[in-house]
Amino acid sequence: MEQQKIEVAILAAGRGTRMRSTLPKVLHPLGGLPLLAHVIAAAESTSPQAIHLVYGHGGDQVKEAIHGTTLHWVEQLEQRGTGDAVAKVLPAVDDEATLLILYGDVPLIQPKTLEKLIHCAEQGLALLTVKLEEPRGYGRIVRNDEGDVVAIVEERDATAAQREISEINSGIMALPAALARRWISQLTPNNAQGEYYLTDIIALAVGDGVEVNGICIGDSDEVAGVNSRVQLAQLERVYQQRTAHALMEQGVTLRDPTRLEVRGRVEISPDVTIDCNVILEGEVTIASHCVIGANSIIRNSDLGQGVVVEPMSIIDDAQIAAGCLIGPFARIRPGTVLATGAKVGNFVEIKKSRVGVGSKVNHLSYIGDTEMGDGVNVGAGTITCNYDGAAKHKTVIGDGAFIGSDTQLVAPVTVGANATIGAGSTITQDTPDDTLTLSRSPQKSIQGWRRATKEVKKE
Repeated sequence: MEQQKIEVAILAAGRGTRMRSTLPKVLHPLGGLPLLAHVIAAAESTSPQAIHLVYGHGGDQVKEAIHGTTLHWVEQLEQRGTGDAVAKVLPAVDDEATLLILYGDVPLIQPKTLEKLIHCAEQGLALLTVKLEEPRGYGRIVRNDEGDVVAIVEERDATAAQREISEINSGIMALPAALARRWISQLTPNNAQGEYYLTDIIALAVGDGVEVNGICIGDSDEVAGVNSRVQLAQLERVYQQRTAHALMEQGVTLRDPTRLEVRGRVEISPDVTIDCNVILEGEVTIASHCVIGANSIIRNSDLGQGVVVEPMSIIDDAQIAAGCLIGPFARIRPGTVLATGAKVGNFVEIKKSRVGVGSKVNHLSYIGDTEMGDGVNVGAGTITCNYDGAAKHKTVIGDGAFIGSDTQLVAPVTVGANATIGAGSTITQDTPDDTLTLSRSPQKSIQGWRRATKEVKKE
């Protein structure tokens, strides 16, 4: 049997005035990704020959933000309705293809639903519908006595009886491209809005004796559109709930599924435990048996097996190897690599540095632009002074070195392997291997010295 050819049209040209934003509506984020990116991902699940993206308002911003090898950009300069938008696409669509029509502001449509829709389009025209308790504002599905779809009536053009219908049109449909070409050429703007309604092709299909398959789905969130920030916030909660449920089904323990935020694309292995109020942003990979403490943020990072992130920690654009311990209150900044078993403790900041196997930076330290070997112990209050006011410089710390508390390593500088730096030292020159280096003023006590005191006035 010949495989069905699929082409997708995504309508994303609307202004979205109710968002009250200079950002095009389809670029507003849901789960850390633009609304339009979710729709494109759903479209790509159908393995289409092409995705035709109709853009208009804020077109330059949309084209800059959205990328894809199968995208064919189609500009709709004047928004004259959904029928006109699809008409702009049709010259580039193969007559032998099934045309799937999606919307750039309907982000939660599921691949399984699209698969069913496309399959039904093999027998004619297929469209998604849903029943709402409050259908106001939506086009109504009109069926005959046998239950067949015979028309879609926009609310502005509906009679009082038709407005009582609870089944509404989602706008999402699939149909043979050749038929779409014929019917759309027959559309007229004879309606309250003076627009070319895509929905009018339903009546044309019925008139031509083509079967119209109205697929009524049970989950209205799948076809919910975003027209305001309130609706965006509502769908954000739905998205986060679905994401949390999917993670738990994959074997992830969430201490409170309602208090996890996923803002990007994550890959989390089984037997990971995530505490409350954790935020995962961008591209995040977490291997098995990791534990992520409460109120932590992980952004664009990879965590190896068995990593423990204590509460209140931030990991940003970093590579964390297996068995590392981070936090609490640690900040791992971009460009950091922690080797196996490294420890970064409370109130420690690491930036653009490598911390070697089993090395420890446990307390109150700043490590920046540093190459740290294996088995190093860095005492509390240590600072790598990497910036001279004009340029950044590198610090190198050899294997097995011991850095005493309250040390300043003024880069560029190298600390030798197994070297020891005495507490309270300021190191400005390279130190040799296997040697104690320190810089301190001799300790002395000054007899008779007194601190200044305030004079106490007598009343």
